[in-house]
Formats: sequence, structure tokens, C-alpha cells
Amino acid sequence: MSSNQGPKAPGRATISDVAKAAKTGKTSISRYLNGEQNLLSDDLKQRIEDAIRTLDYRPSQMARSLKRGQTQLIGLIIADITNPYSVNVLRGIEAACRAHGYTLLVCNTNNEVNQEEHYLQLLSSYQVEGIVVNAVGMQEDSLNKLQQSFLPMVLIDRKIPDFACDAVGLDNIQAATMATEHLLQQGFEAILFISEPLGLVNTRLERLQGFNQTIQQHNGAIAQNAEVPLNDPQRLEAILREFNQSYRGMRKAVLSANGALTLQIARGLRHIGLQWGSDIGLLGFDELEWAELAGVGITTLKQPTYEIGYAALEQVIQRIQGDKQPVAEQLFSGELIIRGSTTH
Repeated sequence: MSSNQGPKAPGRATISDVAKAAKTGKTSISRYLNGEQNLLSDDLKQRIEDAIRTLDYRPSQMARSLKRGQTQLIGLIIADITNPYSVNVLRGIEAACRAHGYTLLVCNTNNEVNQEEHYLQLLSSYQVEGIVVNAVGMQEDSLNKLQQSFLPMVLIDRKIPDFACDAVGLDNIQAATMATEHLLQQGFEAILFISEPLGLVNTRLERLQGFNQTIQQHNGAIAQNAEVPLNDPQRLEAILREFNQSYRGMRKAVLSANGALTLQIARGLRHIGLQWGSDIGLLGFDELEWAELAGVGITTLKQPTYEIGYAALEQVIQRIQGDKQPVAEQLFSGELIIRGSTTH
């Protein structure tokens, strides 16, 4: 009787297929794959090699890892993959993964808390051995799940209130102090610190703290601070215009809390007819590729982002390997890259 079905489409070869082709059992194939070839005869080893090559057999690394109880997977939950800071941190994490034999699973939350929770659940299902988190503002339920999982984890850049966890990032108070002192030394009499809404984001709060403390130590300097979302250029331009008009005749500067905001401030100054360097000073956190090309160049506070990423991954691995030391915060110093925006 004829069949209307065509030939069966070839699928991925299984260990059973290899055993059948080599005329042996699956146990012998497993021994061969696991490096126990001394238990096999030369003839059997050759038959297995021939079968693997003929069938183009590729063992499932995930299945083998799960059998050993180790997946060699690290999860990274990052707030915004388009942010230059995040890209450079990612490079450091990937390099450390390669050096230590781990594979990285990257999850971009796009600064959305519900995405953060989704990826936490997803990484748990993949049985990652550890997680690096660039926290957005995790909800209490997510924090509780993390605490109950006992999964090795390191927070990078942003800490989570009331959550005991290893953290790696910039020494924000030291960096803000360095940036503010530079502006004061350059003779700026009124300085405006601009950040995205502070909320509970420790990086923004600490940078503002360092700014205020430094200003207070210098009699006569005027300090202002403002919060503005990245997606509100009209409000940003209004803040810049008011600051410029309020202190006419004085040497003024703007200190930006992060690189993405620095770009928005640079655009805003252009739109209202002000030139950084000659009309107003500008200094921004994060070194950006375009900073040295922007007219006279923009002074930046460079973070060692690659080193921060590398250190975070190594800290996760130490915890995976059983390090029981108390949780700690590893802080890196920033570097001031001085350009014309603060020296003209």
C-alpha cells in the first residue's frame, strides 16, 4: 500500500542515533563524551568517532550542564542597553565571562519595572548560576523573590534600598566633589546641577550630595539644582533659560548628572542661543565619544565602566564558588577629562 507522506525530514541527531550507528549502548557514548575514553576499546572509540562525524552529532551543552548541576550561565538585567554607560559595562562583563568560561544572557528592561520582573522569572527558568543587575526600581515582590532565591547577585551602578547585596560602581560623592571643585577653580560663580528625577536612585542622590557639600565649603558660590525627565526638552530649555537670565553678568556653569542628559542639555543650550565655553560652562558625568568633537569640546567625568563591569562579574563568580564574606560595595574613582567647555 502506498503512502501519501513524503520522506521524513532529517532532524538533529540524538545520542540514541549515535549509539545505533556505532552498534553500542548510550552508556558508552556518554563515557566517550565525558572524557572517560580510557574505559573504551580502541575499536569502539573509532566506531563512535565515525558515527558522530557521519551524523554531525552535537551534544546539548545545556543538558550536559544541568546533569552536572552547573549551567555556566550568568544573567545580566540592564536598565537601558542604548545608554553608552551600559554598553561599556557590558563589554567588561562579557570579557570576564569569556575569561572564566561563562556564557552571558543579556536582558534589557528599557527602564520598565514590569520588564525587570519578567526577566527575573525568565533567568530563573534558565537556571542561571548568578545575576548582575543594573536596577531600575524593583518592586517589593521582586525583591522578596530575589532574597528567597539565594541566587548569587551583584548590583551595578544603582543600589536597592534595604536590600543587602554586593554592589560595584563609581564613588559618586568623590566624583561629584572633583567635578564641582573644578568648576569653582575655574571661577564659576553660579552652578546648576541637573539630573533626571531623583526618586530613590542612589547615583543621582549621591552626586547631588557631593555637589552640595562642595558648594557649602566655598563661600559666595551660588548653587541650584533641577530635576527633569529626558523626554521633556521644553522643560529643560525653560530651566536653562531661567538660570541664565537669573545670574546675568556672573560666570555660570551647568553640571549634568549623566551622559544622556548631557546630550539633551547641549541641544537645549544651542536652541536657546547659548554656546558652552564662551556663554556658559558645561560639565557632564560619563565620557562620550562625541564630547571632544562638540565645538570646543565638553568637559566630562569619565567612569571606568569596563573595569566596573569586569569587577561585578568576578564578584558574582566568587559568590558562586562559595565566598561567604559579608556583602560589600566596591567603588571606583572617576577621571576628569578637561576640555574647552569649562576653561574658556
